Amino acid sequence: MSLNEILEHRRAIRHFDENKPLDTERVKECLRMATLAPTSSNMQLWECYHITDQAVKDKLTIALLGQKTARTAQEIVVFVTRQDKYKEHAKANLDFELGNIKRNSPAETHERRSKVVYQYYGKLMPFVYSRCFGGIGAFRKLLAQVIGMFRPIIRQVSEQDMRVVTHKSCALAVQTFMLGMAEAGYDTCPLEGFDSKLVKKALSLPYNCEINMIITCGIRVPDGVHGDRFRLPFDEVYHRI
Repeated sequence: MSLNEILEHRRAIRHFDENKPLDTERVKECLRMATLAPTSSNMQLWECYHITDQAVKDKLTIALLGQKTARTAQEIVVFVTRQDKYKEHAKANLDFELGNIKRNSPAETHERRSKVVYQYYGKLMPFVYSRCFGGIGAFRKLLAQVIGMFRPIIRQVSEQDMRVVTHKSCALAVQTFMLGMAEAGYDTCPLEGFDSKLVKKALSLPYNCEINMIITCGIRVPDGVHGDRFRLPFDEVYHRI
């Protein structure tokens, strides 16, 4: 299918065919493709949990409020944010970029480029993603306001702002996964309605991760699509300046 055909085909499916299993390895490949989605500063502060075990799916169905899309799903994927891993991800980016400079940049630029990369991933990223009951974020916010009096600067740097950034990055991966599944001939449904405490318990998730989205997966049956698709008129959301 073309991209337009994929987008037209993809719907939030509320009822899957319980007699048509998925190729788990193909779903896994769609998740691998999701890792190619862009994330803010390439920090990649997200993870996915691919559930195929029926006992775990049963627990998740309860946490998903018993929705039919969960009851009939062949597989379920839970996407979570991992802002707590900002230090190790910043370090991984730093190490990679330093090597990248040596491999691909002219020798005379190595020192300058390495310094920039170190400042960004060695100092800035650990600073902007750090948290301490809102206190560090308040300081960053104040600092940004002061600096912003003299030059343009990113102002959304509070702890809550960075939490939003992390979830936006994870959502890009989720959308990439769903498009990959549609291209593979599979269907999905992104869910917001769930008991996060029960989901974490069912998957033994760490306390400091946050659930971004839960995706049920399967092959649609005719009543899985709830009627025609509604979208606001394009001219209400499109603004050319």
